[in-house]
Amino acid sequence: MQSSIVILLLLAVAAANLPFATSRVAGVFKVARKHFGWQALELAVLFALVGGLARLLESRQMPVHEQHWQFYVTTLALFLVAAFPGFVYRYFWRKPAL
Repeated sequence: MQSSIVILLLLAVAAANLPFATSRVAGVFKVARKHFGWQALELAVLFALVGGLARLLESRQMPVHEQHWQFYVTTLALFLVAAFPGFVYRYFWRKPAL
């Protein structure tokens, strides 16, 4: 397996868990309580960024293949599966601050 693919997969797993790791929106804006809506928005933005990076890496090695909606639904499902450890930590393991 090429090193760029391994790096991309590790980056995708880290990006999928990032919204659940901090109570700041986008890692910058502090909010009193970060609701799930903010985390879902961050997941969508990070999914698009990782997808853009993957497309860039593919275009540097070969012509970019045309993808249909099935590809994006499948990759979104895999991205959400990669986000599961962060979700479990945030909502099930961590003790809420009183």
